[in-house]
Amino acid sequence: MKIGVIGAGQLGRMLALAGYPLALQFRFLDSSADSPGGQVAPIVTGAFDDPQSLERLAADVDIVTYEFENVPVSALQQVSQTHAVHPPVDALRVSQDRLLEKQLFEKLRIPTPPFRAVESLDELRAAVRELGYPSVLKTRRLGYDGKGQRYIRKPTDVEAAWSALGSAPLILEGFVDFEREVSVVGARSTTGEVRAYPIVANTHRDGILRVTLAPHRHPTLQKAAEMHLKRVMKHFDYAGVLTIEFFVQRGRLVANEMAPRVHNSGHWTIEGAITSQFENHLRAILGLPLGDTAPVGHAAMINFIGQLPPRDDLLGVPGLHWHDYGKAPRPGRKIGHCTVVAASAVERDRLVRKVMRKMPR
Repeated sequence: MKIGVIGAGQLGRMLALAGYPLALQFRFLDSSADSPGGQVAPIVTGAFDDPQSLERLAADVDIVTYEFENVPVSALQQVSQTHAVHPPVDALRVSQDRLLEKQLFEKLRIPTPPFRAVESLDELRAAVRELGYPSVLKTRRLGYDGKGQRYIRKPTDVEAAWSALGSAPLILEGFVDFEREVSVVGARSTTGEVRAYPIVANTHRDGILRVTLAPHRHPTLQKAAEMHLKRVMKHFDYAGVLTIEFFVQRGRLVANEMAPRVHNSGHWTIEGAITSQFENHLRAILGLPLGDTAPVGHAAMINFIGQLPPRDDLLGVPGLHWHDYGKAPRPGRKIGHCTVVAASAVERDRLVRKVMRKMPR
């Protein structure tokens, strides 16, 4: 069985590494021959929406998946004429547009921040009057890792935010005064089987995920997160891994966004769970029985942003696992991560502090 993956970033690379023990083969499509996936499988080099490149990928694979949200929907629609594509194209379409995403959450009775579509400065002023201060103006499309966002904290911020972002379709969201950010990662098979991982606590800086702590034990929030996850999966007749990110506000979950793919906040599962999110994504899209999602201890994932820390110093940390994506250093770029796994949350947190002291400033 050969799997075609649109996108050859680190997520694609980790999918392939998880699939080799299952005797799966891989082929990527990416605009760059130097992408991380090329370390482990051939890359068809071309634009994601180039019909000839898509045909070259499809000609040599049995099934197609993707590893990031900004794949053109038209590309997947083309491939879906001849091959099974998972997760479903409609889930990708909705996840690419923050307005459609929020409307879906509302339809499925999943709590989400109040929001208004914005297409003009006058509409922005009216939306701010409705939602109040502070609020967050976001581009509807192509925003990730904190990009495409402006906070509106006072009246003088309105025109500045519009000036910065007004050339694209926008959405204004009410600000959520949250206690913490959490996410849930789960998998649904083509057979309908569903398994969810424990919810995890995430720490962001400058809009980029820095640290994930797993598991975040909270039975009430876990039950709610799994209920919301299953509603979205059922809506799309989903197959593959799905992630939903939430704010925790006054003891309840408020959905921020979803990702129809394997996710950065699930990287801890490679060493910290019985079956990784990457293996379960492959099992799910192939209709294989899903693997156990239970944690094997207390884990943390720490992203390497911009540059790698000193490897020799960190490899001596007990329970640490090193992941270098082979990407060139660049400010704000995710170029690797490490996972630490310990027998207790106290020991895990001690190890995280030790690792963080060695991170580049």
